[in-house]
Amino acid sequence: MFEALFGFPFSLYRKGELVLLGPYPRWLLAVAILAAALLLGAAIWRQRSKLASGLTRWRTATVWLLQVCLIAILLILLWQPALRVSVLKPQQNVIALLVDDSGSMAIEEQGETRLAHVVRLLNDGLLEGLAKNFQVRLYRLSDRLERIENVGQLGAARPATRIGESLRELTREAANLPLGAVVLLSDGADNSGGIDLTTLAEIRRRRLPVHAIGFGRERFAQDIEMSDVRVPERALAGARLAAAVTLRQSGYAGKKARLSVREGGRPLAAKEIVLGEAGSQQTDIVLFHAGEAGVRTLEFAIEALAGEENLRNNALLRLVQVEASRPRVLYFEGEPRWEYKFIRRALAEDPVVELVSLLRTTQNKLYRQGLNSPEELADGFPGRVEELFGYQALILGSVEAGYFTPAQQELIRQFVDRRGGGILFLGGRAALADGGWAASPLAELLPVTLPAQKNTFHRDQAGVELAPAGRDSLITRLVEDAGDNAKRWSALPRLADYQETAAPKPGATVLALLRTPAGRSLPLLVTQNYGRGRSAVFATGGSWRWQMQQEVADQTHEIFWQQLVRWLVGGTPSLVSGSTPRPVLADESLVRLEAVVRDRTYLPAADARVEARLMGPAGLTDAIELAPDPLEPGTYRAEWRAERPGAYLAEIVAFRGAEEVGRDTIAFRREDGVAENFRAEQNRELLEKLAEQTGGGYYRPEQARRLLDEIVYSEAGITVQETKQLWNLPAVFLALLALKSAEWFLRRRWGVV
Repeated sequence: MFEALFGFPFSLYRKGELVLLGPYPRWLLAVAILAAALLLGAAIWRQRSKLASGLTRWRTATVWLLQVCLIAILLILLWQPALRVSVLKPQQNVIALLVDDSGSMAIEEQGETRLAHVVRLLNDGLLEGLAKNFQVRLYRLSDRLERIENVGQLGAARPATRIGESLRELTREAANLPLGAVVLLSDGADNSGGIDLTTLAEIRRRRLPVHAIGFGRERFAQDIEMSDVRVPERALAGARLAAAVTLRQSGYAGKKARLSVREGGRPLAAKEIVLGEAGSQQTDIVLFHAGEAGVRTLEFAIEALAGEENLRNNALLRLVQVEASRPRVLYFEGEPRWEYKFIRRALAEDPVVELVSLLRTTQNKLYRQGLNSPEELADGFPGRVEELFGYQALILGSVEAGYFTPAQQELIRQFVDRRGGGILFLGGRAALADGGWAASPLAELLPVTLPAQKNTFHRDQAGVELAPAGRDSLITRLVEDAGDNAKRWSALPRLADYQETAAPKPGATVLALLRTPAGRSLPLLVTQNYGRGRSAVFATGGSWRWQMQQEVADQTHEIFWQQLVRWLVGGTPSLVSGSTPRPVLADESLVRLEAVVRDRTYLPAADARVEARLMGPAGLTDAIELAPDPLEPGTYRAEWRAERPGAYLAEIVAFRGAEEVGRDTIAFRREDGVAENFRAEQNRELLEKLAEQTGGGYYRPEQARRLLDEIVYSEAGITVQETKQLWNLPAVFLALLALKSAEWFLRRRWGVV
């Protein structure tokens, strides 16, 4: 329709430049239109009383505007409007045909594979039509770009689709060629996360249009796909983990499906979920236990439903490194109280966390428990980096801020910020606002603001309930089912006391709330990230009633405190911390290794020598050195290729001189034959955006013939300028007719013909 009215396709107007070919200057056109408008206005206003007494001002203005628009179009036509475009010179330019040869092109639809459809389209005249005017180069696009001689070399057997990388390689290869345009024949099922901005910028810099012809259905009639699984990459032995599983489906809205977690075929957890709207993504949380120390290869799967068309996208693998370490927690309590006793008892039953405590029995007397040696904490609360940074988390009970020296307060702040440890502030008679923490330098550590007044601690019982964010948090998960968990919290015995806090800080998360005797709702448990570490407030010293007021066998109190303290120590880094952005490599081999190295005081060690010792399938061993990042002191990076599928371990060791700073282990895995199972529908959005961003066009296979006419319009390669006249367009005639008809119709209606 657009081309019928305006003579040329819309893409031509986007690429072309509107010009006026008449011999008269443009300013004269503006003057002529303005003069015509003034003359028409004066004439209509003078004759207004003669035309009809009922012709109001706005009706007069409407007639004037229609006549001005008519005159303006006629004047513009006198200036000879035209469209100037760049056109590829015949026989002097190269057209690159990129044919998707990945596994998803082997999907059969209506009795024909996608690749067979591509070959048929090329052989039915598209290839021949392009070859009449251009030199055509044929490429196979998959996990890499390859030049081929004919379509007979295509087989739809390649393991992945990386459109961005292939386009980047093409621009490098054709840097010295008169490349006029690129034609991409693909389903758009890219496995690399899309096309990066650098590649798009390079294509646009060369003004190289990418035309895309999309193949395949844009949505399966019946399918469930597991899009992503987010699970902690490291965990403590025996920890309870939460995995966020993201699904998308079509054809099963409102149906029930079974989501499971397995390790080596052994079931770890399962839950029944209800599928949401077709085409939308939904995320469900599944809980399971990490088990004993070691590298766990976990399979997250959704059981197939009747009629499902693609069963190969129902499962994903993830790795979890379960560590055998025993993180140490320092608990400083300012006065003997029940909360101290019951927290120690709850954590004593945790085989993973090691609790060390300091109890102030009198103003100048401390009682130590859980020591590794008689010398530990002999001088009281640590005053040196080497002492405090040996712990992974810190709990501060009912103790005033002024008890700690300014140097110790700064050390506590650095423990969280620089060391990356966790800190928990408890409520109490001398805690939070009543302990002067609001006016201390450590107030910024707190995830809540504190009242400006004293007497915020109340020895009155208070109820508890989960906040919305607490429904999915592992800290507050007392029972598996989210609904039952919320009910369990509401049914807990009332706390023995509570402490007032003010509003949570931006970025903080409220997990649980207090219900005071007066009916107020106040934050009870609030968490936030701070620097490299974490901080939390638990605004009570009376959770011991959860133990005393329930049956002996009830484990609520123990479960809550063990989960809270495991969150405190979780993620606290060691002197050397290794990582890789993707522990599971789907049909790719490049591994990016990163190590963050700190000295004994946890300052960045920019002068370290860091190496990775790698072990893989079939006895493979290798060693590489990580290079320092000049922009991030203490950070070291390297790339390595995992040539075979299977499980790998990389032990990262850092040295300063001859002294070893520390070491860490990274696990990763290469999986082949899986990438093309996901996002197997046509990704029309990606293809359309690629074409739009580069000045090309998107076509369905039945529209591909249009490409032969439109591909010549390009600013890349060897071009000439062509001018397209616009005065004789059907749209111009229709516009003139519409303006005059509208004026006549209005005049008839108003009785002023």
